[in-house]
Amino acid sequence: MAVDYSLFGGADTLSEGNLPPRKLTSNGRSPRRTFTVNEKGRENMDDYPAPPQDPSDFLWLMTEEPHRTRRTQIMQAHPEVTKLMGHEPLTKYVVLFVVLLQLSAALYLQHHSPFSPLFIGCAYIIGGTANHNLFLAIHEITHNLAFKGVYPNKLLAIFANLPIGIPYSAAFKKYHIEHHKFLGQDGIDTDLPTRLELLCLNNVLGKVFFATFQILFYALRPGFIRVQQLTSWHLLNFLVQIFADYLLVSNYGSRPLIYLVMSSFFAGSLHPCGGHFIAEHYLWDGLEQETYSYYGPLNLVAYNVGYHNEHHDFPSIPWTRLPKLKALAPEFYDNIPSHPSWPMVLVNFIRDKEVGIFARAKRLAKSPAGLSEGINPGKDLVTSPDGCDTDKCE
Repeated sequence: MAVDYSLFGGADTLSEGNLPPRKLTSNGRSPRRTFTVNEKGRENMDDYPAPPQDPSDFLWLMTEEPHRTRRTQIMQAHPEVTKLMGHEPLTKYVVLFVVLLQLSAALYLQHHSPFSPLFIGCAYIIGGTANHNLFLAIHEITHNLAFKGVYPNKLLAIFANLPIGIPYSAAFKKYHIEHHKFLGQDGIDTDLPTRLELLCLNNVLGKVFFATFQILFYALRPGFIRVQQLTSWHLLNFLVQIFADYLLVSNYGSRPLIYLVMSSFFAGSLHPCGGHFIAEHYLWDGLEQETYSYYGPLNLVAYNVGYHNEHHDFPSIPWTRLPKLKALAPEFYDNIPSHPSWPMVLVNFIRDKEVGIFARAKRLAKSPAGLSEGINPGKDLVTSPDGCDTDKCE
């Protein structure tokens, strides 16, 4: 059948005007990876908000971290936001369910080889998802959002730690609270990669290694940057975990414990949920935006940690009410670029030249001497409306 080319504005073929699949945009840059809620993504792939970052160094900022300012603005515009604050009773029941699920799976696999497809598949799919959920349960509990009191929260965190296989909940609390209060401050915020990581891993193979073993970086890095003063809670966390591991191995053999530790590794590796570690604070699209949210379905198994701007703005609002915060203040959140996918964060982190170990915002520490002389922000966080801390926490 003859084609009437008079209907196509001078085109010589019907393929004219159809864009080929793009790996790089017209100017050689990687496509945009983050978008506001009002953008449609593909149509804005070439609409860059900023030039690419220099990959030879981190982005050093002289500005204040943005969350304190936005928190103040939201509280002035929406004073009713304080009604969203407070503990969430549902958390302890979710923790109990996931802990029992993981222990049941571990006991079920005691007669299967750790090298079998069933064992590895269960550790990746069930265990990786469940232990990632427990990582984020401990994150939630760290902000005292499971109970009103401090001690019940700490005990629940130790209980949630059991299927992870390695004691870390007590140490995580102190490091994580410093991450909130001193976001981006070099030598204090242990979420930041070090200069050595930048030198060794700032290439594709390095990024593959980092993304695969990122759980080890987050576990080991803090000890090289800031050694904590051990407390009775560290000791209790260690003793309870070691005793639980001993009971498991002595009664059921080593395979259940292997399953739990393998689950923890997968949870912080190339796992669909594991993308959140990179999504939250790495810099994308040339922006100086140091916190990114994700509003997709994986939040259902991740305590809504994807609402990360919202969480940093209001650490006192529990996971079940973070979507309500976003709905309450859309004028503050709808114009902030966010990630459309956690799994694609891992893929894009590895393959895109515009993001890598270098893509983090850093600030010079304001008072490193003060921290070493007794100021212990990890010790002193009480959940308050502004996320600041007092020494009533312990």
